Amino acid sequence: MHVVAKRADGYHDIETCFLPVPRTDILEIIRSHEFQFTSSGIPIPGNEEENLCIKAYWLLQSAYELPPVRMHLHKIIPMGAGLGGGSSDGAHALRLLNAIFDLNLPSALLKSYAARLGSDCAFFVGDEPMFGTGRGEILTPASIKLQGYRLVLVMPNVHVATKDAYAGLSPRRSASAITETLTRPVQEWKNILTNDFEPTVFRKYPEIEAIKKRLYESGALYASMSGSGASVFALFEKPVSLRSDFAACDYWEGTL
Repeated sequence: MHVVAKRADGYHDIETCFLPVPRTDILEIIRSHEFQFTSSGIPIPGNEEENLCIKAYWLLQSAYELPPVRMHLHKIIPMGAGLGGGSSDGAHALRLLNAIFDLNLPSALLKSYAARLGSDCAFFVGDEPMFGTGRGEILTPASIKLQGYRLVLVMPNVHVATKDAYAGLSPRRSASAITETLTRPVQEWKNILTNDFEPTVFRKYPEIEAIKKRLYESGALYASMSGSGASVFALFEKPVSLRSDFAACDYWEGTL
């Protein structure tokens, strides 16, 4: 994750790589006599009207006069984890509504709607690795191949505010673009594939840095904080069982 410049509109230009992983929330949408939204699983804080699933419905409803629906979101992915859970929910709401009502909206148009929901929402309209530039909404295919690697996600009981993460860094263009770095073997990523947010976030939350260190001690080929945190991911060549090491954290392991 490289933060390369501060923009005049208050956002930042970034360079990143988005990768779909097989851990998801569960979203159900069915036709109804009136609009309803309910949720279960991890409690969702804040104003319900700010939920991206709801915003996705009203975005398409205003354009295509959709009839009412009932949405139920079962939340599994932690909030404030840097895993794109909320962005994925919003994008998949668009995808489901497109299918349910036979809108036949092309991917490019769905991505433009998704970008109005959030900077990284457009990525979740598809299911392929993508390089993200601009605010994260400018996407180009990434030929990264990680099939067969074991992925571990560790989310401590810490919430990193994205605004605070950005406030602590100085944007700069990296000497090596992520597009070039990811062409190298995974075994070489440790010292050359960096996340610009880590120094600032690690100073404030040393427990996140400790997780990354423990994952390397456990044999990870590569480990990094995801986005602006607070989760840390790691790639392993073989299955591992580290749940007991991170008993106080949200822990997930799966094969890519």
